[in-house]
Amino acid sequence: MKAIDSFYFDKEEPIKSCLLVLKTIITDYNSEFESRWYYSLPCFMYKNQIFCYLWVDKKTQFPYIAIGKGIKIFHPDLIQEKRTFTKLLMIDPNKDIPIEKIHSIFDMAMELYNEK
Repeated sequence: MKAIDSFYFDKEEPIKSCLLVLKTIITDYNSEFESRWYYSLPCFMYKNQIFCYLWVDKKTQFPYIAIGKGIKIFHPDLIQEKRTFTKLLMIDPNKDIPIEKIHSIFDMAMELYNEK
């Protein structure tokens, strides 16, 4: 099994299912996104740049989407902490995934990636 596949399938439920659904939401958002194992992370690349990646918070065990260029996005649900490049959108694996919120944040991020 490839490392990227292990990342998803080695997790316990409900985290595993949550991550797999997030992967689908991300790849369905833009057909130009490329899923790639990069820096030991499941990344989603856009124009050879990290658009976002998935990970699981060690304390809460909640999956999150780290938004590349997120530092420039102002949304009340994004968490910066000590990061200088990304902001995080925490996802509760026991609740419905907020697809509209994810798409709204991705729309803001896409503007940054498509700036000239």
